[in-house]
Amino acid sequence: MKKIIVTGGAGFIGSNFVHYVVNNHPDVFVTVLDKLTYAGNKENLVGLPEDRAKLVVGDICDAPLVDSLVQDADAVVHYAAESHNDNSLKDPSPFVQTNIVGTYTLLEACRKYDVRYHHVSTDEVYGDLPLREDLPGHGEGPGEKFTDHTPYNPSSPYSSTKAGSDLLVRAWVRSFGLRATISNCSNNYGPYQHIEKFIPRQITNILSGITPKLYGNGKNVRDWIHTNDHSSAVWAILTKGRMGETYLIGADGEQDNKHVLELILELMGQPKDAYEQVKDRPGHDLRYAIDSTKLREELGWTPQFTNFRDGLADTIKWYTENEAWWQAEKAAVEANYAKSGQ
Repeated sequence: MKKIIVTGGAGFIGSNFVHYVVNNHPDVFVTVLDKLTYAGNKENLVGLPEDRAKLVVGDICDAPLVDSLVQDADAVVHYAAESHNDNSLKDPSPFVQTNIVGTYTLLEACRKYDVRYHHVSTDEVYGDLPLREDLPGHGEGPGEKFTDHTPYNPSSPYSSTKAGSDLLVRAWVRSFGLRATISNCSNNYGPYQHIEKFIPRQITNILSGITPKLYGNGKNVRDWIHTNDHSSAVWAILTKGRMGETYLIGADGEQDNKHVLELILELMGQPKDAYEQVKDRPGHDLRYAIDSTKLREELGWTPQFTNFRDGLADTIKWYTENEAWWQAEKAAVEANYAKSGQ
């Protein structure tokens, strides 16, 4: 693994992976392929040495471009995706194009040149789980979790197109012998996450003097993982994973949205009830929870950020110290939410 391509490497999770590889694997050169849509940001790659990483601005659906890059690579790590549920409900077409057609384009190039491929997906392809009554924040209790054998049951245009892309990968492994793996990860948080997402939106609301917002009653549960832990897991799968296998990435971080928002308020010195409730998202999944036993036992991976409070405090610190990174977009993001009453 001397030369890897990271699609979507200027986005939130992808850029954190690029930094992880550059910082921890000095013999690897990273080519970032990113379309630089609203979710991609050149600033996410600032500080990377030119002899270790380069940015190619382009579309994963551009077959000649993808072909020219893949033929000289040892591996492709595919992060690029349209990934915002609310946006997929307003206009599903970019999700079909990027998540399905883009994945197909990459798979064909990797098949042509026999290049190792890793596909980064989401736990949302499995639909949702029943709510647990012992949450928030009281440790492990009863309740089903997603495994790599859980049937797919996506509930939005976003999650259904990600499910479709996962199935393409499985088909290319079986039909063409593609050397590929898949990972399905729980909700990420940490530096460089776009401020339309739940955690950074609430942090930047407070920093901007705007009242934080909570969807519905806030009982929806997400299984949070710090993006640095996601990065180390993907590297473990890329270098040690069994071909054709799916690995679920999670850090036992189940919290409901109300508890997360109240914790953000507490850590930022605000009253825990200083938020307003807004209308819930259509088809809002109740609960996600990941069983990462296979990843931990087979590949020896363990998360570093096992205390959600500490990880959240670290994230708040980053957004507080990097206001210049997000401030220019804040007004437009809130205006867009206001149109839908959120």
